Amino acid sequence: MDAMEDKACCDSEAGPGVGEPEQSGVIGTKDPRSYLLPGILLLFGWWLFYRSLAPVSRWLTYDIFSLTRGSHFASAVEFFIFDTPKVLLLLILVVFGVGVARSYFTPDRARRILAGKREAVGNVFAALLGIVTPFCSCSAVPMFIGFVTAGVPLGVTFSFLISAPMVNEIALVLLFGLFGWKIAALYLGTGLAVAMIAGWTIGRLGVEKHVESWVYQAVGIAGRGPRKSRC
Repeated sequence: MDAMEDKACCDSEAGPGVGEPEQSGVIGTKDPRSYLLPGILLLFGWWLFYRSLAPVSRWLTYDIFSLTRGSHFASAVEFFIFDTPKVLLLLILVVFGVGVARSYFTPDRARRILAGKREAVGNVFAALLGIVTPFCSCSAVPMFIGFVTAGVPLGVTFSFLISAPMVNEIALVLLFGLFGWKIAALYLGTGLAVAMIAGWTIGRLGVEKHVESWVYQAVGIAGRGPRKSRC
């Protein structure tokens, strides 16, 4: 019975046999270049739709609804007809773009980018990288351990962990659509400044000695090689 279990263990760890195709786990994978033309056409259609919002809102407000020009009610209706699809279009574009960007910025890639960077440069990179990565405050603990495992300085790590949940790209788009680029730029600049300054300050304080010992034990465990099979 033990021999049969050992053989099953060896077969499962050995991977696909000779002549057996390895399963990649991705079905129907296509060349990314095949999506280029449809993406350009969709982007052009989005731009045409976006440019037509202002004249369409005026046409609906004053020609179809026959509202009095210059009245507060007519201005409110025109603003609603114009801004509602405008914000939705901006959200669609940014959510799609951020989704594509996030598919390339995995936790491992983020760690590789930040590992080995000098602290001043690393704080800037970490704060900017936190904007486009799919990590929120819920993932702070595992991301902290992973960054320490990769040898990322604590100051750089905290710049990333502060920027990721603080600067939200969806909120950035909503602020731009509702209040204009000045408010959106103020929100973005303030979030990045807080992340960079806080990370730089934490790096100067030398708080490595206050990190719990089990974190460094996890680093030691992660640094070991793969466990040998009993087969």
